[in-house]
Amino acid sequence: MRKLILSVAVSLDGFIEGPNGEYDWCVAPPPADFKAFFDSIDTIFVGRKTYEMAQQMEGGPDGFPKFKEYIFSTTLRKVKEGATLISDNIKAEVEKIKNEKGKNIWLFGGASLTHSLMSLGLIDEFHLGVSPIILGKGKPLFRDIDKKVPLKLIDSKHYPSGLLMVTYRITKASK
Repeated sequence: MRKLILSVAVSLDGFIEGPNGEYDWCVAPPPADFKAFFDSIDTIFVGRKTYEMAQQMEGGPDGFPKFKEYIFSTTLRKVKEGATLISDNIKAEVEKIKNEKGKNIWLFGGASLTHSLMSLGLIDEFHLGVSPIILGKGKPLFRDIDKKVPLKLIDSKHYPSGLLMVTYRITKASK
């Protein structure tokens, strides 16, 4: 089965956006590490807000290869050609996609989508790029989690920039 991986930049105090929606504080890993991650996935999940933000960037986010895209939204009625809109039966749809042949799946964006998929027990791993900054306010990575989620540290790397990359797997006890 393919893994659903949340890979995201986060401040030391747990925010994925600053208080005004900014993300200019994020520290990127070296290009070789991006390439290795991109080589491990072939599918991307995004929420409506992230999708709309990406559509405003000509050609999509910088440096992204082409992935099979799934857009999760209850308000959008159509998405760009080549992308698939998922608006209901989220658990069944994600489980079906995870059971298809292919590489892993990247949960790229959307705090609401992350919350929904966490609540449904569908995320398998977290790849967190912890940037060396405390924002104090902003959009938290996790909100309203109603139970403990045991994790196992799989990998960690630190860089001269101060970036700490940590990979956690959700243990079976929480799924």
